[in-house]
Amino acid sequence: MKFQTILLEREGLVGRLTLNRPDKRNAVNATMIGEIAEAFACGLAGAEALVLAGAGTSFSAGLDLAEHAGRSAEQTMAISARWHRVIETIGRGPPAVIVALTGHVIGGGLEIAAAAHIRIAEADCHFTLPEGRHGIFVGGGASVHVGRLIGTSRLMEMMLTGRTIDADEALRIGLVHYVVPPGTALQRALDVATTVAGNAPLSNMMILQALPRIAAMAPTEGLFTESLAVA
Repeated sequence: MKFQTILLEREGLVGRLTLNRPDKRNAVNATMIGEIAEAFACGLAGAEALVLAGAGTSFSAGLDLAEHAGRSAEQTMAISARWHRVIETIGRGPPAVIVALTGHVIGGGLEIAAAAHIRIAEADCHFTLPEGRHGIFVGGGASVHVGRLIGTSRLMEMMLTGRTIDADEALRIGLVHYVVPPGTALQRALDVATTVAGNAPLSNMMILQALPRIAAMAPTEGLFTESLAVA
């Protein structure tokens, strides 16, 4: 499939999706978010795992603010809802999404990363939610998805201060799962994706589909859902 802002590759049960605007540090514009949706809808049928990465030196500088500046309130709500649909698609699976994080992971880039199932960060990676400095609010799901990873209190502090978190702190607070040496995140993500793709497909589906729902349930309902899944 041909795209303007992403690259999509496939080898057997493992796919690879690359955000491909390196001259803009992979800032996410309307075209890119639409192409990510198209890739998941049309290009990944049968894939058990997907590696998500960014071209160049950074995973993503977040929302393309130049494009965003001219939007009305109604247009902003519409683009936010579109992001939410794409984020939900990434998180719902299959495939299981393993993200290789490099350089800067800013704003909307962090929102995309938070939707993945496994996050691998290089040791020199940095994470920021700078929306407060720009007079805007997160619109791609951070208030829900990043908040669930690190807690509302930590999310609030990140958004109020706009400070940068390094990879070691990201690991400590639960924002990422692995920290690896610079230049190795992509290969580690491919290795993990190969492992995941070797699982029984039905087991992968239940892990991706049942666990988030169980987490949102009361214990009694969660245990019943677990029984259905194991059956």
